[in-house]
Amino acid sequence: MGNRPDELRALLDSVAKQDGDPVEVVVVGNGSPVPDVTGSIPGVRTVELPENLGIPGGRNVGIEAFGPGGTDVDVLLFLDDDGLLARHDTAELCRQAFAADPELGIISFRIADPETGITQRRHVPRLRASDPMRDSRVTTFLGGANAVRTKVLAEVGGLPEEFFYAHEETDLAWRALDAGWMIDYRSDMVLNHPTTAPSRHAVYHRMVARNRVWLARRNLPAPLVPVYLGVWMLLTLARRPSRPALKAWFGGFKEGWTSPCGPRRPMKWRTVWRLTRLGRPPVI
Repeated sequence: MGNRPDELRALLDSVAKQDGDPVEVVVVGNGSPVPDVTGSIPGVRTVELPENLGIPGGRNVGIEAFGPGGTDVDVLLFLDDDGLLARHDTAELCRQAFAADPELGIISFRIADPETGITQRRHVPRLRASDPMRDSRVTTFLGGANAVRTKVLAEVGGLPEEFFYAHEETDLAWRALDAGWMIDYRSDMVLNHPTTAPSRHAVYHRMVARNRVWLARRNLPAPLVPVYLGVWMLLTLARRPSRPALKAWFGGFKEGWTSPCGPRRPMKWRTVWRLTRLGRPPVI
């Protein structure tokens, strides 16, 4: 968004220090000018969009900067501009992981606070999240710190631009899993990122609810849609949000049913079973 120039330069410096072959970089200004990044990485490219397309829209533009569907490269890293790579071997670890496992489509990095080293529970993309140092197969990934094999994007498409913010990663993850790809959470691939609360965004409660409905409508077999959304409604009420937050949540929930959500491509029942075996059946 162009409002964190110092953090962006620190991130680019951490990318420039990666071991192995140099990492080609594109910086997308999502409705804002890109700060001066000359000198950070030789040949860094910038794209300035005239309007904010949202998180998935901006990332899709970044994908296309590497050729149609990103096909000029084998793997794409997506990194939030207020984080930085904690280690110099992250890019090399990604190369090794994808080379060793032809079924691996996406890697989710561990996000850690740079001062405390703590990984928030919400940043471990599985239900059993008490040990962030445990690597595992997972059913979704973190949007601001990940690596995606471009063959996945060529096969299942990019991020759903309609979502603008929230749950776009899970939509892509479910489509990738349905196509036979796997997703790994790796604790040794670390992005340092200050501890934050997602509710800091004014649109958080509305878009989380709307996109949760869209996620189900687009991807789940019809019998599972009401089960999935019913469980999430009960969990939301159990967390006892404030009255304004709850009002925004129900407004988003209604919007999710009454507004277009993009094409519906329900996953196969064998994918439902795969998600279940991976520890997160698509009803929670």
